Amino acid sequence: MSYETILVETQERVGMIRLNRPKALNALNNTLLKELMNALEAFDADDAIGAMVITGNEKAFAAGADIKEMAEASAVEMLKSDFIPTFDRIRGIKKPVIAAVSGWALGGGSELALSCDMIVASETAKFGQPEINIGVIPGAGGTQRLAKAVGKALAMEMVLNNRTLSAAEAQAHGVVNRVVPVERYLDEALELAAQIAARASIAVQLGKEAVNQAFETFLTDGLAEERRAFTFLFATEDQKEGMAAFVDKRDPEWMGQ
Repeated sequence: MSYETILVETQERVGMIRLNRPKALNALNNTLLKELMNALEAFDADDAIGAMVITGNEKAFAAGADIKEMAEASAVEMLKSDFIPTFDRIRGIKKPVIAAVSGWALGGGSELALSCDMIVASETAKFGQPEINIGVIPGAGGTQRLAKAVGKALAMEMVLNNRTLSAAEAQAHGVVNRVVPVERYLDEALELAAQIAARASIAVQLGKEAVNQAFETFLTDGLAEERRAFTFLFATEDQKEGMAAFVDKRDPEWMGQ
């Protein structure tokens, strides 16, 4: 499939999606989000892919939503738009999604990165929610996912007063997994994705689901979900192979079953 606003490629068991609107600093418009979602869902349905990476370029991951596209929109038009629901659909992707972020990740760009399961950042990465500057607030999870990641006080400052986080600050507050030199950030993300993709796929997917439960339910419900997933994995061939390999002191051969 050919795309207008993204570039898609595979590297063994890793699917990579590059946001490709460089003249607009990869600003997110409806076309880009639709194409991004189509690519993610295609990779999610492909048994040959075990993990995904979303990236931009060294200057910008995504510098926000395309304001020109929504400046004259009414409240009803925004309510009916598929723009914000796309971020919820990303949450429904079963396989791990890693954001490789360099340069600006602002507004919708920050929200897109926060919608991913992990973030690898370059030393130049900057995260922010500057919507207050144009008379609105984050609308695609920026107030919620950000507050869970950095805490109430810092989220308030970012949402209400346009505070940006450097890559080092983002790592210190648990927003990103690691910070690496700009020439390494994409390779580092792809390497992390490849390591995860090489593991038992059903266990990886259920592990992702269980960790997400910790942020979306009460503890009792999360523990019940974890136990369900843990028990179910004993019905898989990969559990038998993994434990047999451990006992036999050899590397497991995963089957995805």
